[in-house]
Amino acid sequence: MSRPPDLTDRPALIRARARALRAPALFLHETAADEIQERLKEVNRTFTAPAIISGFPDFWGAAFPQARQVADTDILTLDEGAHDLVIHALGLHWANDPVGQLVQCRRALKPDGLFLGVLFGGRSLHELRSALAEAEVALTGGLSPRVLPMAEIRDLGALLQRAGFALPVADSVVFKVSYQTPLHLMAELRAMGETNALATRHRAPAPRALFPEAARRYAQAHAGPDGRIPATAEMIYLTGWAPSETQQKPLRPGAARTRLAAALGTVEQGFSDQKGRGID
Repeated sequence: MSRPPDLTDRPALIRARARALRAPALFLHETAADEIQERLKEVNRTFTAPAIISGFPDFWGAAFPQARQVADTDILTLDEGAHDLVIHALGLHWANDPVGQLVQCRRALKPDGLFLGVLFGGRSLHELRSALAEAEVALTGGLSPRVLPMAEIRDLGALLQRAGFALPVADSVVFKVSYQTPLHLMAELRAMGETNALATRHRAPAPRALFPEAARRYAQAHAGPDGRIPATAEMIYLTGWAPSETQQKPLRPGAARTRLAAALGTVEQGFSDQKGRGID
């Protein structure tokens, strides 16, 4: 079986991140780090061997100084069963094989170890995506891949199960960020290292009129009364545990010993189907 084509041009992504470090705008990484800290407090467990996978090790190393920093390459430098906590920090949306990344994280965990992942979800930048597509069709009559396709939350929850995690959970936080103009948004994406690093992107320079036309259409469709434009950011958080015999497991169907009505302190009532038959 042939290997599927890569989604990401890794050298281009590395160059984009290195360029971003000249004048970084990592406030979404700060938001993610704060949220992960809060979630770890709720777990109420002390982790002694954490690892963090990211493209910005200096930032995440400062946020989690006790954690081992691991580059988010296709093959992760993680030893099997070495960690009780693995965090995948805002890089999974660039993965060529997201299931493979999750499997590597799960294998790196000790039994009952915790995985926490955060990545950008499918609703992110939908305004910019639409404006760029409309502008390019109007100017050239065609489309080229310019914004990374991002996964939906329902698909990511299924990926956790496929990777073998126990008790998988996926949830999302959606918020708006406002900018003076669409061009200011594009400049900040560059400062986040989130510019176009798709393997299928056109290598020729974009038409000179493309981005001004996209900015015009963006502002026309979305600008508020003050002239500022909104940009949607969806951050999806993934949680899963390495399987362990000590974890709680659901009962087999039919194994319950107490009826729901008794647990709720109410009287159980039968109901009738469409033909009037009573059903218990």
